[in-house]
Amino acid sequence: MRRYEVMWLDARGDIAERSTVAPALPAFESAFAAFARGTLFSTEAGPVAIEDLLPGDRVRTVDAGFQPVLWRGSTTIVPGAQGQSPVMGSLTRIAADALGIARPMPDLVLGPLARIYHRTEAVQRITRADGAFLPARDLIDGCNVIELTPPSPVQVFHISLAGHHRVVAQGVELESHHPGTLHELGLRGDALALYMSLFPHRADVASFGPMRFSRLRLSDLDLLGVA
Repeated sequence: MRRYEVMWLDARGDIAERSTVAPALPAFESAFAAFARGTLFSTEAGPVAIEDLLPGDRVRTVDAGFQPVLWRGSTTIVPGAQGQSPVMGSLTRIAADALGIARPMPDLVLGPLARIYHRTEAVQRITRADGAFLPARDLIDGCNVIELTPPSPVQVFHISLAGHHRVVAQGVELESHHPGTLHELGLRGDALALYMSLFPHRADVASFGPMRFSRLRLSDLDLLGVA
């Protein structure tokens, strides 16, 4: 089990908060473990660290200009915790300029389940789109992108906007939270109800809207011989 902290804009436009203990399952963790403390998002007010970003703040998206944050979630990952997926005890650090000039700038540290928008001819051939989201962990090469094991528990975050968007942090395009389809989420009954209780501003999974961008794994490209 994990403790999950959520902040959201209620029906009156006020910020509300809640703390809930829920299962340490991938469906839950992926909604909270994308960004490490200190990740700087581009907002209308300038760069703002994820821990200071509040519902109502407007963040820059590549696909739809500045959009308000409707929800921010956080949890704490504990390296080496018993019964925990090893992935959930690590962070991913991307060195400055590793993805291009000022992408990122400076070094960017992400949570274990962040996704980066990836543009290559291979991705475009598969998706017939400009690009797709890949797990940041898939880009680990031991040089420019490395895995970090923090020496102590660390807080990680995610944000949700009105729809599925490409948000910008330190020059890198990252995925805003979206649960995917109900089938992909893999929850039913009480587990699904508990999951939705973490998103009080949403009526159901369908209310997150359509997924506007594909998700792939680097292994998908390898499998098809187009990496």
